[in-house]
Amino acid sequence: MSDIPARVSTGNPQADEILRGGFLANSINLIMGQPGSGKTVFSQQLAFHNADDNCHILYLTTLSEPFSKVVRYLQSFPFCDVNKIGSVIDYEDIGTELAKNGISVMVPRLEEAIKTKSPKIIIIDSFKPLHDLGSVLEMRRMLFHLTGLLTAYETTVFLLGDYSENDARVLPEFAVVDGIVELLRSGRSTRDERFLRVLKLRGSAYIEGLHGFRITAKGLDIYPRLVTPDITEPEKYVLKEEQVPSGVDGLDKILGGGFWKGSMTLLSGGTGTGKTTMALQFALEGVRQGVRSLYVNLQENPAQLARCVRHLTGNELHESGLEMLYISPVEVQIDSIIVTLFRMIEEKDIRRVVIDSIGDLAMAASDPLRLHDYLYAVVQHFAVRGITAMFTLETGDAITGASTDSPLGRISYMSDNIFLLNLQQKPEPRREIMCIKTRGSDQNLASHEFRIAKDGLHIF
Repeated sequence: MSDIPARVSTGNPQADEILRGGFLANSINLIMGQPGSGKTVFSQQLAFHNADDNCHILYLTTLSEPFSKVVRYLQSFPFCDVNKIGSVIDYEDIGTELAKNGISVMVPRLEEAIKTKSPKIIIIDSFKPLHDLGSVLEMRRMLFHLTGLLTAYETTVFLLGDYSENDARVLPEFAVVDGIVELLRSGRSTRDERFLRVLKLRGSAYIEGLHGFRITAKGLDIYPRLVTPDITEPEKYVLKEEQVPSGVDGLDKILGGGFWKGSMTLLSGGTGTGKTTMALQFALEGVRQGVRSLYVNLQENPAQLARCVRHLTGNELHESGLEMLYISPVEVQIDSIIVTLFRMIEEKDIRRVVIDSIGDLAMAASDPLRLHDYLYAVVQHFAVRGITAMFTLETGDAITGASTDSPLGRISYMSDNIFLLNLQQKPEPRREIMCIKTRGSDQNLASHEFRIAKDGLHIF
């Protein structure tokens, strides 16, 4: 007999990943969040995914949106199958009855529905307004009888409500439910950011922290937080005893043969110092070596990059064999960028990655600490997978351009190699490159002059 508890899928593969398979069957769960945070879409997607002849759904609307409005709104989503409405999904509006007779009607109403329809899933939207219909004592009594009723039957229950963090500390339903999922929405100057967070999942593990999501025409598009690989197996973090060519004339000599496979290199420098050219050469060299390479562009206009590739290879971008991912950090949050990046890595078996630049990646992170955690997890995943990576960083000072106490400053600690590119003006204009850090190689601290030609960067 299996010890793995039965699960109720959310209808969203990413949400199921966060919940380690979904909600526990026959549990009582609370979906909380401010108005417009996506609670109804989340619950409806779950309902339509699970509804069939063996799993009837009861969806009760209380003092929030009436049934007609809910159904009209739902029909715009592709997951909505109108043939299921009234057959395997029963919508009932009990708002009028509650307003007239108070919360005492809730338990008898549910008991009758359970006995006559035997629903496997019950959704109450919304549960919080019931507090306005009775005293604290009446609410506690109703909740006691409600949880006793629901626990006695094999049914999974979801209570939706516009709850706040303060409500979670004082309202009794938070103490009796088995699972709590919170949907958050915060405004930024150019966009809203939405996050999903699991606060409680009794008897089950789950992925903690904030997981970004968007409400799209298809429903909720969720981006599970990137978790650092298990560090209990240190052998996974040993860099492969293999050096790979950089593709930059003169650089492999400085490195004693090339970059170690699975290492991460940081290119730091001001505007016009050649970071993008050097990073493109590195990525294109991977293609020449028969290695799938990905260039993540958060800065340059795609047309400008296509021109650079044409100069470096003589081919158009689509003919170069280089995988490109262009994302505007102004429009999307960091969760979306990281998930999209790793999807491409998995689908296309990428072995070289360039991120140009992590300074722009910081624009997509509302929380500096969140940025640091993501960068750390990304670097560790690259090391475990044997992906050789290069990040660029626009700087203003001699090393990282940021305080070592800031997330961008601490990227230097995560790097296996750091190159500083400078544009010297005196005694005469010249470009210089210096390797200020390298792991596992003889370090050449000398400053080397280089030039940028149409065919790339050349180090003397």
